[in-house]
Amino acid sequence: MSAPAPSTSTSAATRIVIAGAGPAAQALVTRLDRARFAGTVTILSNRDDVSPELLELAALPQVSLRCGQPASFIEPQTRTVTTADGMEFGYDQLVIATGSAPEQAPVAGADHCLSYSTIDDAARIGSAVRDLSTELGRRPLGILVGTGAAAGQAEAVLRSRGVRPVRTTMRPAAVTPRTAGTELRSAGIVFPDGSTMNGDIVVLAEERVSRDGLAASAGLRTAPGGGIAISQDFRTSVPGIWAIGDAATFDGVRLGLLVAAASAAGACAAQLMSASSPGAVLQAAA
Repeated sequence: MSAPAPSTSTSAATRIVIAGAGPAAQALVTRLDRARFAGTVTILSNRDDVSPELLELAALPQVSLRCGQPASFIEPQTRTVTTADGMEFGYDQLVIATGSAPEQAPVAGADHCLSYSTIDDAARIGSAVRDLSTELGRRPLGILVGTGAAAGQAEAVLRSRGVRPVRTTMRPAAVTPRTAGTELRSAGIVFPDGSTMNGDIVVLAEERVSRDGLAASAGLRTAPGGGIAISQDFRTSVPGIWAIGDAATFDGVRLGLLVAAASAAGACAAQLMSASSPGAVLQAAA
């Protein structure tokens, strides 16, 4: 596959297409807006509903939000993206931010507990632990479910907040809710054999798989364990295509476990500004 010709677009005409509309994509649009990006940004979302945060970004004059139109095919030679319903969008720079998905179906009652899948979840868990400690008048007893890097990070977060979690690698059949008290309603877990573990807070840190099918179908290099392989500057193996968020993998690790979404978005925005307007003052990461 020969590399496509470099884009000759200036910043004022540059077309950026973002495949995905999750936290990483939203953070990227925010950073581009702060950097006064003068081109256009098209967001291709696989969801029909629109969050308030995404709706606010869609109101920006340079942003076009396409709900229910996920990217389904990339043609690097012509720099076009085709959506699931057959619409084509040309791009000068394409950012893949399709995220990740759980390896297994959700545990019954998982909405009663916390989950840890990326670094961004640390703040939410810390806030929940603080509120629960205030309610209980003592340090909460934590239960942590999971193996791998995500579980290791979650344990470190809990310990740093004064919680000494009981960790299990056996997947529960269900999370048991509390009947009253804080909004964090988990009280314990039930295993498939009927045995239980009880506590004050339950954190699920199960393995996730990067959604890299779109990238793989376009010939982008993927990591052996899954995920779009990127360099330190978020470039993929194909010119003009970048990846951020949990869809990306750096040095064999999901990017969400390495860099917060806002930090990755700021750095990628600076790279996009540089690629769109060489020599411009980079303000994206400010």
